[in-house]
Amino acid sequence: MKSLSTTIVICFFAIGSLSAQTGSKQAKIKSAMSSAPASITESATIMDWPAEEGGEMVVLRKGTNGFTCLPGMPATSGNDPMCLDEPWMKWMEAWMNEEEFKTDKMGFGYMLQGGSPGSNIDPYATEPTDDNEWLSGNIPHLMILVPDESALQGLPVTPGQGGPWVMFRNTPYVHIMAPMPKHNPSLVEN
Repeated sequence: MKSLSTTIVICFFAIGSLSAQTGSKQAKIKSAMSSAPASITESATIMDWPAEEGGEMVVLRKGTNGFTCLPGMPATSGNDPMCLDEPWMKWMEAWMNEEEFKTDKMGFGYMLQGGSPGSNIDPYATEPTDDNEWLSGNIPHLMILVPDESALQGLPVTPGQGGPWVMFRNTPYVHIMAPMPKHNPSLVEN
């Protein structure tokens, strides 16, 4: 199985060109910390994306609460920092390796600056089509994994109603997307 850092870089090449993220360590930490509430980020591990294919993720700051926060991805101009708990880090590794994913506990991931554009139903789509429910990507959100997919029955499957919805339905990567207010990074202390 490929390492998470290797598969992240491979995915970047698949969806666009990879360029090393520029900026100081403090700027990267500030970006990562803008992804979630301070109650999460203040004790989270902060990691940076690899600068080259096959490179390793770099720990910018060790944490203690089980969350890993990342600055915006280089391949997306840095507009999508995220903070993920352990189940979500395993989800990401499974997604990057195109492997089955199952969790035995709830998982939470924050993207309070929004995310990259993508399909609501196809986890590997790279551009909009007439039938892949393309999302603009600018929706700040909390992502929720549940161990039992039957818990998702009856939830909306598109964001049109303004509340939570089920994303990537009928795939191993199914989860709840819950819109949240955009996090104000100017309130984040280094």
